[in-house]
Amino acid sequence: MTTTLAVANQKGGVAKTTSVASLGAALAELGHRVLLVDLDPQACLTFSLGIDPENVETSIYHVLTQGTDAADVVLETEDGVDLLPATIELARAEADLLTRTGREHVVKMVVEELEDDYDWVLLDCPPSLGVLTVAALTAAQGVLVPLQCETLSHRGVGQLLDTVHDVRRFTNKSLEVWGVLPTLFDGRTTHSRTVLETISQTYSLDVVEPPIPKTIKFAEAPAAGRSILATSRTSKGAQAYREVAANLVERAARPRSRRRAKG
Repeated sequence: MTTTLAVANQKGGVAKTTSVASLGAALAELGHRVLLVDLDPQACLTFSLGIDPENVETSIYHVLTQGTDAADVVLETEDGVDLLPATIELARAEADLLTRTGREHVVKMVVEELEDDYDWVLLDCPPSLGVLTVAALTAAQGVLVPLQCETLSHRGVGQLLDTVHDVRRFTNKSLEVWGVLPTLFDGRTTHSRTVLETISQTYSLDVVEPPIPKTIKFAEAPAAGRSILATSRTSKGAQAYREVAANLVERAARPRSRRRAKG
């Protein structure tokens, strides 16, 4: 059974795209068939995986708004994952979809078209709570929230959880919050440690471990068009994402009732 996971936080700069690319590569290392979907008009995921968005002729925009077959748009990457790429045209998708009946289900239809070919589908949501994010949450079984270990990064998480609540009410009653993934963690500072310790209490959510350490290695990886698992295989950052991926696989394997019991 395919597991579809939305990675969402409307605040930028929290390592959301880095997490999607790194977790995708880590899941592929574990032998899973992985599809990454770039739903951000900035196309950072597409660029990070070695594909120049300016050279992409058909993208997820054409799939969502013009009925292009998703299978014809999927690209292979060197990290062993497949990608539905984005381009700047995706910025028009919100307006194009706004008056369309069933717009909340457009991403779900894409996933259903492709899911037989994959074990995991990871949705890289845009840094907003607009139509594309709601559509991603409607398509997903779970949502993972990357959260920078700084106090200011907490602002707005409550709004995301309100959106999740609305999605559960109206378009996807089985959506589960898989938890918060602490990112950009600097264990040397009291502030980062304090924020990490209070995340679970603040939001009554699971904390997905281990926290992802802050390192320049993450900034270097996109320049090579690969994830950190390829550019710095033995780094602490790469190892942390491997451990998180293994924990996500374990969670996905639990009976659904047990997952809900844990939050």
